[in-house]
Amino acid sequence: MTDYTKIDFGSLVALAGDDEVVTHSYVRDVPLSGGKTLALLTLDNGRDHTRPNTLGAATLLEYAKTLDGLSSRAAAGEIHAVAVTGKPFILAAGADLSKVAEIPDKETAKKFVQLGHYALAKIGEVGVPSFVFYNGLALGGGLEIGLHADYRTVDASAPALALPEVFLGLIPGWGGATILPNLIGIENALKVVIENPLKQNRTLKGQDAFDLGIADAIFPSVSYLEDSIRWADDVVSGRVKVKRPNEPGKMERLVKWDAAISIATKMLKSRIGSVPKSPYAALDLMKAAKSGTRAEGFQREDEVLADLIAGDQLQASIYAFNLVQKRAKRPAGAPDKALAKKVSKVGVLGAGYMASQLALLFVRRLRVPVVITDIDQARVDKGVAYIAEEIDKLLEKGRISPDEANRLKALVTGTTDKADFADCDWVIEAVFEELEIKQNVFAEVEQFISPEAVLATNTSSLSVEQIGAKLAHPERLVGFHFFTPVAVMPLIEVVKTPHTDEATLSTAMVTAKNLKKNAVITADTPGFVVNRLLAVLLGEAMRAVDEGTSFQTVDEAIAPLGLPMAPSALLDLVGLKVGAHVLDTHHAAFPERFYRSENLHKLADYGKLLDKDDKGKVKGFDKGALKIVAGGSNPRSADDILIALQDGLAREVKLMLDGGVVEAPEDIDLCMLLGAGFPFQMGGLTPYLDRVGASERVFGDTFHHPTITGVGG
Repeated sequence: MTDYTKIDFGSLVALAGDDEVVTHSYVRDVPLSGGKTLALLTLDNGRDHTRPNTLGAATLLEYAKTLDGLSSRAAAGEIHAVAVTGKPFILAAGADLSKVAEIPDKETAKKFVQLGHYALAKIGEVGVPSFVFYNGLALGGGLEIGLHADYRTVDASAPALALPEVFLGLIPGWGGATILPNLIGIENALKVVIENPLKQNRTLKGQDAFDLGIADAIFPSVSYLEDSIRWADDVVSGRVKVKRPNEPGKMERLVKWDAAISIATKMLKSRIGSVPKSPYAALDLMKAAKSGTRAEGFQREDEVLADLIAGDQLQASIYAFNLVQKRAKRPAGAPDKALAKKVSKVGVLGAGYMASQLALLFVRRLRVPVVITDIDQARVDKGVAYIAEEIDKLLEKGRISPDEANRLKALVTGTTDKADFADCDWVIEAVFEELEIKQNVFAEVEQFISPEAVLATNTSSLSVEQIGAKLAHPERLVGFHFFTPVAVMPLIEVVKTPHTDEATLSTAMVTAKNLKKNAVITADTPGFVVNRLLAVLLGEAMRAVDEGTSFQTVDEAIAPLGLPMAPSALLDLVGLKVGAHVLDTHHAAFPERFYRSENLHKLADYGKLLDKDDKGKVKGFDKGALKIVAGGSNPRSADDILIALQDGLAREVKLMLDGGVVEAPEDIDLCMLLGAGFPFQMGGLTPYLDRVGASERVFGDTFHHPTITGVGG
């Protein structure tokens, strides 16, 4: 086993230089009952709440040295317990990612991981009962600080506790992959380490951490520290015995453990493919954690995390993460927020599935009255009932309170009379994807609404400018393209026509933010960004099938992109008719670049591509569908298809940028990450196209200088 005490970590401090914002370890003694003393160590970087505590080399060495001092005091009988907490509302946000990304090689990476194990383990080696008080934000290494202690409490108002490493191309490598499954059980640990990070980086609240068993006690914010110290006193004195119902027993280790890992592996392969390395690395470590010693687990973490830090996928993930954290929060081309109009009532034109999803999102996020309409009362009633059912489901899951559910339902009304839209400030349509229908529904409602009201269209493929052709005020129209499922997908493409004025555009951007979505402004061109690039993918896939390549080979060819689903599954999800319509629309606009497939129309008429069982599980390709596409005499290899797709994407992205569809390659990447599920570990589409040489092949240059993304070609 590695003896961490014999490693010289000084070089890591030298490498960081003066750049590290050091989080210091401050100690004060707190009297307990019976004349005993608790040493309380507070982590504080001396900055305000906008700069959370982070764990760099100097921070970790100071923390280790401080705990060594407390061990000596414990041995001398001066203190009887040790507790660690953070500055107000923040324990620690883990290692500084920007600094981790600058680690030059695997040897240095391994030393940094070993330093984390060396320092964080100290709390469990002080010789007296040890506690960590999760007083607020605790991410990554911040959460792992507590895993090494004997006991943990959590503030009921703690906003975010998580192990988000897998989302960033890493693994919880300072004890998380080894200790957590042995603390809360393998299924709960899989939720924290794998499932939550891959659900748009979902975090735990204080109550969640307590319910899972990460914390042994939970206290309200107002008296959190006092209550935690009092509870620690009770534990030290023996007045409180801590029970952990989720701690795995013999049966879980014998039966459930490997089965849970196996199920998680299959789920991952179906959801994200096999391109991202970190989720599978985390699964391997958690599988191994069911037996053996902590020291053995830590040594495995050292090796795996060092490999990931030194690999391409971390750099790619950090590029993607920075886009989502920074560029998405300051969208390119967004007008002054002060120009935005107030949205105090929303009208939804349509009451079908998409329209009802939009109405539900608007009422949940904006908490304003929402009115929906359709061509007859039965459809309207069905839409209102669907929204009420979805609100009830949120109540059942504990996501909202009974009072909130009642308030939300009361805000939603339905009508067949467009005059009821008169006081709406924002009207969005989600009717059938046909130009004339959309034009007429807007022209009709415009008679009733104020000249100030904003009109938005959720079209995915039609010209927004043409949709507004019959409007008296086309300057108040904006594209507002959601992705399905509306509640989950984080992107809205905000489409600016030549007529859209700044106040309308500003209102759209502010509204998107209030809906808790990320918005990217695009020009009014066919397919905008995401659908235009997916049309390249579907076109290349159908071209290969029409030429005689099997659907299975096409799916395998495109798998290295790491998209959440294969072309056949994507066609099945969006619908064969919609897929054919998307290709037709793009072929009509750019016939020399976009492929139109007659076979896809035949498949759409047939109505089926995949064969499924009664529960909707895919069994394979439908035999009738395969007969329809049979007959091609020039099958292509998977390599040929992938290269053709890469080159087609590179060509289209370059044309989009040259044509001003968006401002920069980063906006294309943001759209594909958030709207198409392009994996973070690939670092966005444009760095990927640079990396595989497609940019060079197509236009003799790259989208990025290699030093910008760390993953350039």
